[in-house]
Amino acid sequence: MVEARITVNGKEAPIAPAAPHTTVLDFLRERGLTGTKEGCAEGECGACSVLVARPGVNKPTDWVAVNACLVPVAALDGQEIVTSEGLATPGEPGTAPTLHPVQEEMAVRGGSQCGYCTPGFVCSMAAEYYRPDRCAHADPATGADGDAEHGPNGFDLHSLSGNLCRCTGYRPIRDAAFAVGAPPEDDPLAQRREQAPPAPVATAYTQGGGTFLRTSTLAETLRLLRERPDAVVVAGSTDWGVEVNIRSRRADCVIAVDRLPELRELRVESDHIEIGAALTLTEIERRLDGSVPLLAELFPQFASRLIRNGATFGGNLGTGSPIGDSPPALLALEASVVLADADGERVVPLADYFTGYRQSVRRPGELIRAVRIPKPLSPVVAFHKIAKRRFDDISSVAVAFALDIEDGIVRKARIGLGGVAATPIRALDTEAALEGRPWAAETVEAAARVLRAEGTPMNDHRASAEYRSAMLGQSLLKLYAHTNEAVSS
Repeated sequence: MVEARITVNGKEAPIAPAAPHTTVLDFLRERGLTGTKEGCAEGECGACSVLVARPGVNKPTDWVAVNACLVPVAALDGQEIVTSEGLATPGEPGTAPTLHPVQEEMAVRGGSQCGYCTPGFVCSMAAEYYRPDRCAHADPATGADGDAEHGPNGFDLHSLSGNLCRCTGYRPIRDAAFAVGAPPEDDPLAQRREQAPPAPVATAYTQGGGTFLRTSTLAETLRLLRERPDAVVVAGSTDWGVEVNIRSRRADCVIAVDRLPELRELRVESDHIEIGAALTLTEIERRLDGSVPLLAELFPQFASRLIRNGATFGGNLGTGSPIGDSPPALLALEASVVLADADGERVVPLADYFTGYRQSVRRPGELIRAVRIPKPLSPVVAFHKIAKRRFDDISSVAVAFALDIEDGIVRKARIGLGGVAATPIRALDTEAALEGRPWAAETVEAAARVLRAEGTPMNDHRASAEYRSAMLGQSLLKLYAHTNEAVSS
């Protein structure tokens, strides 16, 4: 097996002697690249943001920003990253480096004060700077250049939704983001997009009693899981990384599935859409390009862009969390999961997948290979996330709707709920209260009363049970109001 190595700012470095659980953040800082900061160790502040060369959507390579505090450095064996130090162009001996355009704009527009968060902002901004399809943006409502969340240069502020600043204030940072132009033709990182990213490599890295494994094929991985059913399976590590950092969890064996080709397919068939379990949410969002409207509503509310650049449907469903954001939407879409083990595959409706708190029908040795969404899609959809912050927060309640309404009658209703029971659930009683009835105020008000009684909401630090129940009913009333507005307009 070839020695595990990573390319940092154009130079290869061995991963050893780092332990398998060592994060990219700690690996970099131990090598003097201290621009990468630890702010929260949970993927919420973005101070640790770095760029990774990943398979592109519109070009061979995309520069993708990720939280270095969550990703094990062994997961980047054979891959290529750039830190805030690597963005500047080195000067001649005895001279200062030339700042990257993003760094220059942050400096001249006062986007940095104490500077702690600045390198993370710079890396997230650089990922958006190099986004191939970024172009001049006009507000569709007014025709003016830019809007509240997009600059005239096409810069999407959602790319910074995972970065927090505690002293500068966001206006000068936004000004810097909206001032950057297009990369010049001789920009090395722009040119790098035209070449393929590093190919996945098989990894068998052991250090200090722990092992990190990545195979080349799904079949090999499934054989490994049969031999090591106790192994922790990771893709983006957005959940496992928090366990390692905050709860000091360690695993004897970690198996990575994020680069398996069989888990990275997205196929649109005549009767269904199949989404590979290891595709990141950002990749899914960009490849679907709004063709599944309910998911298009979900994605901007799912954590932050930094997290979506690593998080996967497989991971979100695999953890079995009752407050994960994707299960309610996938339940409303009547999705199924494709489970694979060394003996073959089986397809399980998501409504039958969860069996208890963080428990499922998935057997030892099984992986989620894909999520399958049947077609045709319901035309009336909405995803309502009730949380203390608009973005980058855990939901108190999540509600997803998918309705077929024909000639004013609800022909079909599917409603997924999160945060109101030990598992994500379907609101079966509410669905029955809607189906076959007029889509009218009287029907909706009666169904909203039923929806308030769905699940077994609890009191915790995020919300009371009474609040959660009230929000369930309000979400249906909100959907009705919005559909009436859409019809009248």
